[in-house]
Amino acid sequence: SFFPRPKTANEGHRVTTFELFFDLVFVFAFTQVTEFMAESHSAFGVLQAMLILGYLWWGWASYGWLANQTHVDEGLVRIGMCVAMVAMFVVALVIPEAFVDLEGGLSGPLVFVVAYFVMRLAHLVLYVVAAGDDAPLRRQVIRTSIAMFTGSVLLLTGALIGGGAQTWLWLAAFLADFVLTYVTSTGGNWRLQSAAHWAERHGLVVILALGESIVAIGVGAAHEPISVPLLFGAVLAIALSIAFWWLYFDVTAIEAEHHLSREQGVRRVAMATDAYTYIHLPLIAGIVISALGVEDVIAHVTGDKPLGWFGASALFGGTALYLAAHALFWKRVGGHWKIWRLAGGTALLALLPVGALVHPLVALGIAVAVSLAVAATETQRYSEKRAEIREKRE
Repeated sequence: SFFPRPKTANEGHRVTTFELFFDLVFVFAFTQVTEFMAESHSAFGVLQAMLILGYLWWGWASYGWLANQTHVDEGLVRIGMCVAMVAMFVVALVIPEAFVDLEGGLSGPLVFVVAYFVMRLAHLVLYVVAAGDDAPLRRQVIRTSIAMFTGSVLLLTGALIGGGAQTWLWLAAFLADFVLTYVTSTGGNWRLQSAAHWAERHGLVVILALGESIVAIGVGAAHEPISVPLLFGAVLAIALSIAFWWLYFDVTAIEAEHHLSREQGVRRVAMATDAYTYIHLPLIAGIVISALGVEDVIAHVTGDKPLGWFGASALFGGTALYLAAHALFWKRVGGHWKIWRLAGGTALLALLPVGALVHPLVALGIAVAVSLAVAATETQRYSEKRAEIREKRE
């Protein structure tokens, strides 16, 4: 049959190439968010960009749950995922006009809302189909749709009103969706079929966000002649991305998957919801905001002016947010705080005034030094535990 009945995934389910293909849209979307912040170059613009990132994340996370429930590369679900992919690309394409509509053409905010709604509605329909004979799961999906429709009404209202009110209505829409989804899901009937798929899926989206941080280096350098300061800045920027990768993938992601796989039923779903669906959002936001700081550094690396408050806040604040989100993630999964990551984030926030007053290269060097120091300290102090964890994986 061209449309075979969706198959429920099992514990051995892994990420497919179709899911990787679906995620390519988000590479472009993350880049658009960073460029939106760079163009606005204001705290209010960063708030608007974080709202957009929140909607992108909510879309991605929704399909992450669906892909864990069934094989999304087959039959009707594949067709629906393709529709969602097109809708999400439209959302990403219109990001520059999400809050300020350009003259001529269609209304940017309205196109954003319609495309986003199509993507979420497709997910709702596909999840009901994928639930199959699991009546409690179908009821859970339908109950949670209350959050989606509430948020969509507020989004549409904001797009039609426009102006300053749009931002606050869209913030209310995001918070409504965010909170109502959590309330209607707690102790509910969601299913997490494969811990391995779930952990791998979220690891891949972290890689996508890190890819955006590398793209930011090239964007910042695009209009600058190659020079020693530019090369030095690029090396430091790559070092920051390496530190970010190290902190997530060296041990944390592996051990988190082990913890998740040991849980079952409601406890597994609760851990997946808290640690991945919710706490991974500030983690991704930290990467994207720090990428803005890196882009600002690279763009001004050949001058003699200090980095300034905007660039320093993005670079140091984004990196601190990434470290703090890591600590919170491990608190939920492992049961205790990663103290060195909290200390690193605190140090960066304390050094923010210094970062604003020094040369961009020096500021980037400080961010890199703190991040690498945290990674190196943890690797050295917990070397035996680290070897044990990595041996388990093999």
